[in-house]
Amino acid sequence: MNSKLSLIRYLRSNMTDQERKLWQIIRKRAINNFRFRRQYPIGKYIVDFICREKKLIIEVDGGQHNTKENIQADKERTEYLESRGYKVLRFWNNEIDNNIEGVYSKILQVLEECL
Repeated sequence: MNSKLSLIRYLRSNMTDQERKLWQIIRKRAINNFRFRRQYPIGKYIVDFICREKKLIIEVDGGQHNTKENIQADKERTEYLESRGYKVLRFWNNEIDNNIEGVYSKILQVLEECL
């Protein structure tokens, strides 16, 4: 079995609480009928959520992303994805926990701005 596919399956079945919470508000075309997929492969990366129609990627970041090494890795990841025409939107776990309405509004705003 493909190891990337195995990893995708693992990530889908072991989402963080914040990923689950976000998935509940974007799945099944819940935001203006835009379809999102979760744990989607692009090149060597697996993005948390993607709306392929609008080329929008949503990443959910926990505290582990706040180290020097991970900040640099996330920067490189974002640059790679943007070089392929994607817009990358990042939310911290605490934003999802404490302001899910604001997260929803920001996603909707960016979807409307995407060409």
